Amino acid sequence: MDKAERGGGKMMNVFDLSHIEFAYPLFFLLLLLVPVMIWWYLRRRKGAQATLRVSSLEGLKDLPVSWKVRFRPLLFVLRLLAYLLLVVALARPQRSNVSETINSEGIDIVLAIDVSGSMLAQDFHPNRIEAAKKVALDFVRHRLSDRIGLVIFAGESFTQCPITTDHAVLENQIKKVNSGMLQDGTAIGMGLGTSVDRLRNSQAKSKVIILLTDGVNNTGLVDPLTALEIAKSYKIRVYTIGVGTRGVAPYPVPLPGGGVQMQNMDVQIDEALLQKIAQGTGGQYFRATNNNSLQNIYQRIDDMEKTKVEISSYKRYAELFYPFALAALCLLLLEIVLRYTVFRSLP
Repeated sequence: MDKAERGGGKMMNVFDLSHIEFAYPLFFLLLLLVPVMIWWYLRRRKGAQATLRVSSLEGLKDLPVSWKVRFRPLLFVLRLLAYLLLVVALARPQRSNVSETINSEGIDIVLAIDVSGSMLAQDFHPNRIEAAKKVALDFVRHRLSDRIGLVIFAGESFTQCPITTDHAVLENQIKKVNSGMLQDGTAIGMGLGTSVDRLRNSQAKSKVIILLTDGVNNTGLVDPLTALEIAKSYKIRVYTIGVGTRGVAPYPVPLPGGGVQMQNMDVQIDEALLQKIAQGTGGQYFRATNNNSLQNIYQRIDDMEKTKVEISSYKRYAELFYPFALAALCLLLLEIVLRYTVFRSLP
């Protein structure tokens, strides 16, 4: 079993206030008492003042006001702040710290793509090989936890990219694929054999080859049926895809003096062989006749070859109520000290 584990892959930023939670948020209902406390204080203060009836206040304007009188409301402010901090402490603020461990039973996959000259046929847009590259790229981008490799073949075969989890490298190699990179021809047996060789030492629970071709095996040192038996011995499942419209398709044919001329040529795909390879390994054969059907085929394979991913989430809490409770206590003590020392002479 191939397991890709990322411990603590999503550790929260300790300074991120968006992850502050409150264990008892109902205590915030006590804040509704704040307006009542302010109203009560103002009413009590007004009732404690003496009343003197005079004909004019002109003579009182220049009377000095004691600093104790000016700062007397500070006692109430300190008590109110202490109350607010105490309410927050009772609501029990906490910072959550989340970590995730992702265990993935990854699938090892090799994409085997035909790059023979016939893959330049334009029954697909813009041609078969470009359409195959596009769906291969989309497929890779959906298989985040799998190891995927790339084999290209024509008259011979070549490992363009070994199986890897570095999908950025793989995507770059897929983009570089073009017809003419290898000796022309269609060596299906060699393409399958090289793909099997990429997977034979794999310890993955599931090993898959997606082989795409548009022709008939006509060359190569490895017989396709021999490659089939080797794939079966390593328990590798092979999905085969025949690419090409039915009937004739326009092929670019080079002219002697330079330039290219489009000619309609018969589409010949050895569907019997591709079906035998797929069925013999527990896979499935598909026929793609246009871009949409090719896209749908890769989507179906993606759906059939699901990767099992288990996510274990751990959530820890750091208590944050201590600073609020301590600050409330300090403010309350300060208010009491000031009341019975500095402001003691006042009622």
